[in-house]
Amino acid sequence: MNLSQFPFDQLSPQFIPFQYNNKHNNHDNNSSNSTQPSIIQHPKSIRSITVDRCSNFVTSGVNGSDINLLSQLYKARTDSEEYISLLVYSVPDLKRIPFEEAIRQEFRPTQLGEWFGPSWSTHWFHVRLRIPEEFVGEEVHFIWNSDNEALIWSMEGLPLQGLTGGAGNDARLDYILTTSAQGGEIIQFYVEMACNGMFGTGSGLIGPPDPNRFFNLHELELVVPNKLAWDLLHDFQVIIGIGKDFPEDSVRGSQALYTANRIMNVFSAGDDRSIVEALKISREFLNAKNGDAQHEVYAVGHCHIDTGWLWPFEETIRKCARSWSSQINLMDRYLDYKFICSQAQQYEWVKENYLLLWERIHEKVAMGQFVPTGGTWVEMDTNIPGGESLCRQFLLGQRFFKENFGKRCKIFWLPDSFGYTAQIPQLMKLADMKYFFTQKLSWNNVNKFPLTTFWWIGLDGTKILTHMAPSETYNAQCTPEELTRSVKNHRDKVFSNSSLLVYGNGDGGGGPLASMIERLRRMKDVDGLPKIKMASDIEFYEQIEKTANELPFWKGELYFELHRGIYTTQSLCKKLNRSCEFLLRDLEMLATFAYLKYPESFQYPRETINEFWKFLCLTQFHDVMGGSAIEMVYDDCLQLYTKIDVLGKQMRNEYLAKLLNLQEEPTLDDTKALAIINTLPWERTEIVTVPLNEGLPKLTQYSAFGRSAYVLVNKVPPMGSKGYSFKEQLEYEPVKIKMDQLNHIVIENQFIQVTFDQSGHIVRLFDKQVERDLIRPGECGNEFKVYEDIPLFWDAWDVEIYHLEKARRVDQGSVQILEQGPLRVSLLIEKQISEFSRLRQIVVLTAVSRRLDFETEVDWNENRKFMKVEFAWDILTDVATYECQYGYVQRPTNYNTSWDSAKFEVMAQKFMDLSEFGYGVALLNDCKYGCSAFQNSMRLSLLRSPKAPDSNCDLGHHTFKYAIYPHPDHFLQSDVVQQGYNFNAPLLASVTSKSRIHEVDYAVPQFTVENAPNVILDTIKLAEDSNDVIIRLYEAYGGHAKARLISSRVIEKISKCNILEEVIESIPIINPTNPTNVSRTFSKNLRVLDDDIVELEQQRQINEGTIIRFKPHEIVTLKLSLI
Repeated sequence: MNLSQFPFDQLSPQFIPFQYNNKHNNHDNNSSNSTQPSIIQHPKSIRSITVDRCSNFVTSGVNGSDINLLSQLYKARTDSEEYISLLVYSVPDLKRIPFEEAIRQEFRPTQLGEWFGPSWSTHWFHVRLRIPEEFVGEEVHFIWNSDNEALIWSMEGLPLQGLTGGAGNDARLDYILTTSAQGGEIIQFYVEMACNGMFGTGSGLIGPPDPNRFFNLHELELVVPNKLAWDLLHDFQVIIGIGKDFPEDSVRGSQALYTANRIMNVFSAGDDRSIVEALKISREFLNAKNGDAQHEVYAVGHCHIDTGWLWPFEETIRKCARSWSSQINLMDRYLDYKFICSQAQQYEWVKENYLLLWERIHEKVAMGQFVPTGGTWVEMDTNIPGGESLCRQFLLGQRFFKENFGKRCKIFWLPDSFGYTAQIPQLMKLADMKYFFTQKLSWNNVNKFPLTTFWWIGLDGTKILTHMAPSETYNAQCTPEELTRSVKNHRDKVFSNSSLLVYGNGDGGGGPLASMIERLRRMKDVDGLPKIKMASDIEFYEQIEKTANELPFWKGELYFELHRGIYTTQSLCKKLNRSCEFLLRDLEMLATFAYLKYPESFQYPRETINEFWKFLCLTQFHDVMGGSAIEMVYDDCLQLYTKIDVLGKQMRNEYLAKLLNLQEEPTLDDTKALAIINTLPWERTEIVTVPLNEGLPKLTQYSAFGRSAYVLVNKVPPMGSKGYSFKEQLEYEPVKIKMDQLNHIVIENQFIQVTFDQSGHIVRLFDKQVERDLIRPGECGNEFKVYEDIPLFWDAWDVEIYHLEKARRVDQGSVQILEQGPLRVSLLIEKQISEFSRLRQIVVLTAVSRRLDFETEVDWNENRKFMKVEFAWDILTDVATYECQYGYVQRPTNYNTSWDSAKFEVMAQKFMDLSEFGYGVALLNDCKYGCSAFQNSMRLSLLRSPKAPDSNCDLGHHTFKYAIYPHPDHFLQSDVVQQGYNFNAPLLASVTSKSRIHEVDYAVPQFTVENAPNVILDTIKLAEDSNDVIIRLYEAYGGHAKARLISSRVIEKISKCNILEEVIESIPIINPTNPTNVSRTFSKNLRVLDDDIVELEQQRQINEGTIIRFKPHEIVTLKLSLI
């Protein structure tokens, strides 16, 4: 081949491509017009081949990658130890130590290529660099890649930037040392290496952690970037994105491929002038502008950090520092860049552990670049936590943001949680929030959610402006495909022609990369793409409010059609969550009562209670509460639950003793009595269990195991106390037990008769009051089934629709009588679930309740199995009722449509109910959330056994309770809600002396609700910023109410407030200090004094109470100033 025919640059031996549009290359001899198009001198390009060629042009490790664009990104580089010196200190025992402690340790020499580990260990490096003289005047970067996470610290202890190892799009490997090197200068800093990747230490995305992973420091360099090549790379990524992802018949897509091809043809490795020419071509394409009617995308920088997931909480603290320091670094470089960040817990961690970084965050918040959002303590699950827990998420979060940044959040930011309860809109409004964001429903695996920008209307009718990012991600990479997807998937474009793009790498990826911002800048206004605006989240929502004339709406819960297994996974976590919620409820209530009774001597434990709530709210993070985290996270949670449980119960006992005067020593020979406190707002008659102590008289019935006795207590006042003599004889109809002709066991009380077969199934339930059988022939209740449970991928998260096709009934079992009355009867049911698992259950029926309890223990050692207990009733209904926070939702009992079928596994709080006209049956629980109903059957989900990301998930011993509660009348006319509380909040009993019985009756200040059986008084506490009393109530059944709030203490003022405890409106009361409507009568022999009138008015207020009006499903928070 004669190379002389190819032109070369005389200054450097580089190939120069032909300029095909040159008029001298026009071989059309019939044309004299030099401006006419030339004839191409090569075959017409093939689209698929061009796309692959373009991909190779910007990909490493492919054919020709040594001379493609990536090969030109650095002008100079060195890894020589002449310029890079490393010392290391490896922290023992997997400890995570602060900067100040680390730098005092003894460091040893190390170098490129050394391995570090094991998993979760920490290694501190002292890095000393000397900039080569050849780099003078250049921008110099430090490259570090150890395939794990790291943080660069200044010598003074300021976190400078996070590093994310690896080779993917989420890698963050370089740190800018100087923008203009002097040559020869010395730069020093520290690197804190964490031996875990972005997603922990497991195999694949969700594999259980490997405790022995080691990481190699395989890249360690000083480099000088070729800015021209980087500019071309960012241009080319946008152009090829348009060419590849636009439809084949798209004009703009075809133009993009043609442009990309021209760029590759003009490019020559090693010749920056070819890059300049390529940039001219790319800018010509990118400078074509949009029309005015084009869709507008608001781009928001974001870093979704799971507060606990595939790493423990302590590692999350470091992930926050790594990620947020990286973002502040970007803010310094890009002044128009804005970054949003949620979760007050993470802010508090940074504030406590990284003071210098916290100061920089404050600086950027003031500049409007670092934007706090979210308004809650963590991005919590919204289905499993109780109503008061959700209130505390908002209360703790909003108070933190207000106290630390001067304002509250307006957007409830919850992109990744697994479905959204129907009461969220009302709670948001009561937390001073206006807007809601998520995208999780885009993951639905049955139905596509039909809305993008819409009004979400909650259970009570509150509406909230809601947006679900049509890009269907909160980790966008800022590609043309994501922008076009934002338009394509936007289902409400007719109403609103804009959408939110949430971009950045989460979970240790450190948020957005500089390359993302560079691509956004290039796509700001490019023909064929939506317009881009870098903005904050609040700017987007405010724009919607201003420009949208009308929007569609969605009423009720936002049910997530995936991850249905999270209602059941990690059973112990869910049990402790429920018990801690009720313990904190008791604790706050009793502490409030103690303060009201002893205002001078009792110190309300506000700080301790808030700390407990922070612990509990932390564990309610969606991946933690949902059961989809690693075992280490649940070890952390167990420590937090234990603190709440042990200290909380100790405090509760102290407050009970103070209220009941139990600290005083009883008089000699004083006989024993029983003090009962009822923390629920209605009168209760129940059988209580009393531990056997010395000095107790002979009692009516003892437990089968001889460790306790049973006592009937009747008419315990609402939120009050009562004393009982053990010798007091109360009238009741004893509970009975017998065997029938089929050798079945029959138990009955004055309300119901229940028949168990020899395997422990309920084969008959007869309501004696209404004379009705509740089980059809051939059907039964308390039937255990074990389902095969092998999801497609998300092991801990999912239970798939096909699991219902493959089940095994647990038939093998035995039943024996434990207790025979007269106060209660009990049966012992034992079942062999499998070769590896067994169940033991005590069934209890008392003399005074129609509730049938099942106290259950399970030794569970299964592999991907799912156990449920099922009950079939002779009830006809198309819907089942499930309790949610502060109300209920109804879901279908059939599979008529795909929307119905998708709800084959749902959740409930304390109960679910099947009712028809005149009758219903409720299934209560003390810690279970997953459940379902099909036709006339109820299923309560008990235990799962997934293997990832926790390989030991739910293996071992479990205890839990459930109960059935048959009730005359439909659910709406029943007391099922109250029974759910009774089942979870037993009466509190203490042994005292008989001489104090009458003192006990008046020991507790009372707050009760009358004239409104549909209103529940849920919470009593002291206010956050005063000693006023906060009372939270709600309407539970979906109707209006005119309730009377009765207080045993005189009320000076009542205000209706939000859950942040800000006054909304005053509520009229009988004024006890300034009576205006009192008729004064004087006579010669009697003069009524003003003090007497005041006392009369106070007593009238106590007797008559205060009227509080409720709308259906309304949550009402009251602030009471007491005299």
